[in-house]
Amino acid sequence: MATKMDTFFLSHGYPTLSIDESIPAGGFFKMWKSQVLKTIPRAILMVSAHWEAFVPTVNVISGPNDTIYDFYGFPEPMYKLKYPAPGAPEVAKRVKELLQDAGFGPVEEDKTRGLDHGAWVPLMFMYPEANIPVCQLSIQTKEDGTYHYNMGKALAPLRDEGVLVLGSGSATHNLSTISWSNDTPVTPSPPPKWALEFDSWLTESLINGRHEDVNQYDKKAPQGEMAHPSPDHFYPLLVPLGAAGEKAKAELIHSSWSNGTLSYSSYRFSTPN
Repeated sequence: MATKMDTFFLSHGYPTLSIDESIPAGGFFKMWKSQVLKTIPRAILMVSAHWEAFVPTVNVISGPNDTIYDFYGFPEPMYKLKYPAPGAPEVAKRVKELLQDAGFGPVEEDKTRGLDHGAWVPLMFMYPEANIPVCQLSIQTKEDGTYHYNMGKALAPLRDEGVLVLGSGSATHNLSTISWSNDTPVTPSPPPKWALEFDSWLTESLINGRHEDVNQYDKKAPQGEMAHPSPDHFYPLLVPLGAAGEKAKAELIHSSWSNGTLSYSSYRFSTPN
């Protein structure tokens, strides 16, 4: 019988995390199997900030996933990295079934799309062997936070089936405020007040189980609009949160900053026995 899986939200931050050892989050992801999750999942469902679709869409890949370089103007070595994890077509179809049964239809299948950098950058550190099947589920930025939380609730059975549900975004993500220097991405001084306020509010709200406030972060959070002018990097948090259930216990498992205002706060969501 499969082990019931916790769910997680990961802040993947700046794309150069893939090659820059000075960014602390890379070290955190490298310790994943030894310190965070020792159970090896049967498959991974990844909800990434970098796949938006008009309706819920899953990638149904029978062979290895392609590595998508969905960024521009970065160092050449980044474009040579590969993460050919096998696809998880059975899990993708199960995701489609669960969402449609819960009224999230129609759910579409994409049979060509691989893994974007929101998926493969953290996974290349977490599971460097690239031997665990992975499928992705899109977000819908035209919908609200509660919609994505409820998507997660519909996907809760996956946790009993050995599937690791991961969301990948950023705890704060305002591109107009970050430092774009590829040479010194690590924050040399404390982040600005607005970023710290939002990051602290998010952690406190999650730990205290205020899921409804988190779902409505754009209305409830201090500096919500400043921290997330677009919801794309926040919605991936709500799917694993919803999948863990209303009584889920949240734990801050990593906290660091880069590029001035990018928070790498990452969370585990577990359900009490």
